[in-house]
Amino acid sequence: MTLLLDPTGERETVGVPRRARPESLAGLTVGILDISKVRGDVFLEQVATLLEERDINVKRYCKPTAGRTAPKDIEQAIVEEVDVLVEGLAD
Repeated sequence: MTLLLDPTGERETVGVPRRARPESLAGLTVGILDISKVRGDVFLEQVATLLEERDINVKRYCKPTAGRTAPKDIEQAIVEEVDVLVEGLAD
């Protein structure tokens, strides 16, 4: 039997449906969230550069540490400021 553990602090599961992917990024703002893993910033900067070369608006965000969820102010800014988010994961 496989046991999957959720490392976050929620006591109850909250179902959040995924939004449909946009057909195009034209006219949208793409958020780039660096979760502070080693060299994640290098990869994400390349992603941001490629998007900007295609005239796509990019906003960058960075968690202060990889070991915790993003602070509420960063989460709120992402919700208010971007249409699509790219999050750098590792391990």
